Amino acid sequence: MNITNELPACPVETTLMLIGDKWKVLILRDLLPGTKRFGELKKSIGNVSQKVLTAQLRDMEEKGLVSREVFAEVPPRVEYSLTELGQSLKPILDAMSHWGEAYKAKKIV
Repeated sequence: MNITNELPACPVETTLMLIGDKWKVLILRDLLPGTKRFGELKKSIGNVSQKVLTAQLRDMEEKGLVSREVFAEVPPRVEYSLTELGQSLKPILDAMSHWGEAYKAKKIV
């Protein structure tokens, strides 16, 4: 992964570039507890198409956030998990969750 030449100067913009998509944040949320198969991810995320989920997972894999493991079975089994870099986003997702809970309770933090 060598995307440093393409990264914006602003660190907030860099973070948004990596996880600023709705589906990417939900993928991160659902992989934080552990490894999942594609079908499990699709089911847990909800109303995402197979094409979009595949594209998002590939992009996250390319950027070093997600790892993909293919098992030589019939039918083939593919599992996704967060890399160490992906796991390092946990505090950001925790903060988003906390803020969302406070907003829903109308107690903006």
